[in-house]
Amino acid sequence: MKIAIVGAGNVGGALGSRWANNGHKIIFGVRDPRSRPVRELLNKIGGKARAAQINEAIEEAPVIAVTLPWVATEETLRGTSVSWDQKIIIDATNPILLGSQDLQKGLLVGHTTSAAEQIASWTPGSKVVKAFNTTGAANMLNPVYGNEKISMFICGNHPDAKEAIKGLVSELDFDVVDVGRLEMARYLEPAGMLWIAMAMFAGFGTEFGFRVIRRVTTIAQK
Repeated sequence: MKIAIVGAGNVGGALGSRWANNGHKIIFGVRDPRSRPVRELLNKIGGKARAAQINEAIEEAPVIAVTLPWVATEETLRGTSVSWDQKIIIDATNPILLGSQDLQKGLLVGHTTSAAEQIASWTPGSKVVKAFNTTGAANMLNPVYGNEKISMFICGNHPDAKEAIKGLVSELDFDVVDVGRLEMARYLEPAGMLWIAMAMFAGFGTEFGFRVIRRVTTIAQK
């Protein structure tokens, strides 16, 4: 599968490197494909990915992962000249500011909307699936703790898009938990804020994750 990753920071780099190693064709959509950080990332991946201008990357790929800081997301997506029709967008963002003091202010949107819903409104015709916002980049590189996998929550309005993204999430060794329609991102984004707050302010660090535990019930045969 050809996947465009808009952004080449920690999250974009982690997802891109793992998918590239699994045989997918990865294009990092960035403002400066020749920048030193981008070249270093491509060298680290080992020639299994490339970088291009954002428009070019989005045009080429049917699946686009948005891994930008929230403050850059609207301008970047609205600033493209591509058709979003039928594109599957993985929204990995959290609507927060990145400074340690800013993080304590919490989410910038919520209650009646979410980052995912706003991204859907900025990319008409696309199929947005929320994923990868409730953990950190280190867990994207390795989400397995002993015999258990971290749960990765997803939501979206398009069953075909969710099925495609479930496959991409599963192959990274996450336990996929589909929580429903895109509006459920209003709850997943606070969960992402909780993970960040626990990592930064509550002493957990980044080596932990959330997991859904299901009770197994048996039905007696009559």
